[in-house]
Amino acid sequence: MTALLLPLLAAIPVMAAAVTAMLPSRTAGRLMALAVPAATAVAGVALLVQHRAEPVIAGSVGGFVPGVAIPFVSDSFTALMLVATGVVALASLVFCDLTGEFGRSRYFAPLALLLLAGANGALLTGDLFNLFVFVEVMLLPSYALIAMTGTWRRLGVGRLFVVINLLTSTLLLAGVGFVYAAAGSVNLAVLAGAAQEDGRVAAAVGVVLIALCIKAGAVPVHGWLPRAYPGTSSGVMALFSALHTKVALYAVIRIWATVFDLDPAWGRVLLVFALVTTLWGAVASASPVGVREILAWQMVSGVGVILAALAVAQAPGGAIVYMIHHMVTIGALVTLFGAAEHVYRSGQLGGLSGLWYRERPLAVLIVIAIAALVGLPPTSGLIGKLEVVDAALGAGGAWGVVTVVVVLVASLIGLVAMLRLWRGTMWGGSDDDEGRPARRVPSGLLVPGGALAAVSVALFLGYGVVAPEVDRAVAGLVNTDAYVAAVLDGPGAMTESTIGGVS
Repeated sequence: MTALLLPLLAAIPVMAAAVTAMLPSRTAGRLMALAVPAATAVAGVALLVQHRAEPVIAGSVGGFVPGVAIPFVSDSFTALMLVATGVVALASLVFCDLTGEFGRSRYFAPLALLLLAGANGALLTGDLFNLFVFVEVMLLPSYALIAMTGTWRRLGVGRLFVVINLLTSTLLLAGVGFVYAAAGSVNLAVLAGAAQEDGRVAAAVGVVLIALCIKAGAVPVHGWLPRAYPGTSSGVMALFSALHTKVALYAVIRIWATVFDLDPAWGRVLLVFALVTTLWGAVASASPVGVREILAWQMVSGVGVILAALAVAQAPGGAIVYMIHHMVTIGALVTLFGAAEHVYRSGQLGGLSGLWYRERPLAVLIVIAIAALVGLPPTSGLIGKLEVVDAALGAGGAWGVVTVVVVLVASLIGLVAMLRLWRGTMWGGSDDDEGRPARRVPSGLLVPGGALAAVSVALFLGYGVVAPEVDRAVAGLVNTDAYVAAVLDGPGAMTESTIGGVS
């Protein structure tokens, strides 16, 4: 029964978007836009509980036999991502509501709902073509959100987002076509292990992975992200960081585990680009004068850490933990600094100086979020960094050592960047600013970022509860037999001869 409900996680936001677009009341649209990510998070928790007894839940739509029908699949990894995306998207949209984004246009809520529909569908789909479709469902409303929330001065930068993603979508679609030509199917369950058996499939899926890494913001095609994301509003930037970037990384992890079997030989190629991304993002974050530009470069560095944790180890637990941590932490920092930017009308280091004197509650929350990004206790950042380092050391060899060194060096550079951010926004100004009540950030604006900062601390303190779920997610990625069986077993299940096989 649960399998039949999986498609609704993508269908309901689409229907809600259609309804809100027709309703004259913006209040109804706002409530629906907030209810959908909350429902997504609740559904993710329910799936996590069910996966304790049933590791993989799979259903399909289209009325065709397994292997041809459109598959919707959930396991512990999917459920964890649904919870994380739901929580961060909810916080981002609450922030958008508090800063008046919903009031700018009656179409803001429908566009946000379409973005959520695409994200949910991309997390749940079990084939590459529908992954492409759902990624496009995410992108189309994103173009409008950038145009709607970016300033005229920054709107030109938003064009870069559009151009890069259009070109990357073309590459992604071409890669899916190459996979079908090489294997006769784009169903992930059918393609399980195929890269080990056929170099043509490995090359074709490699094109898909390249496109997804570009969408995630990995080197060498990474410069668009720190230029485009800060060009929109803080709330939309937080939403994009949770959905666009991390959904692309989720797809990379899923495809890498299923089609490439986490093969360390193929992983060396990915690892090189991942380590360069990690260092490049960290170094670049140390120089911008815009707060959100600094955070965007830290996003690039985080993408590298996640990919490195995936490539260096045959058990991607470090990648999963760090990805969830990074979603929460970046969301917290973007919305907290966004609250100050909303009040002080500046996102530059000099324009926000003296926040420690004027905005003590905000400053304390920012301290927690910065500690999480750097990897200090008591936050999820420490757990995330330790999991990545442990995975690299567990892999052994020279590459494992190199990965640990690069991650630690990037962390130190990131610490320098965060100290510069702290000095420029908190300790700047003069002591005369102490106690000045003028332009104080409303307490309500602190709620979304503060809640995400609290989630980071809760992940640290309650990691004993989360760890078993991560272990189940890793087990499902390391051994894909249950995934394949859940998708393909059933009446009229397809065989290799039916699809042309993977020779």
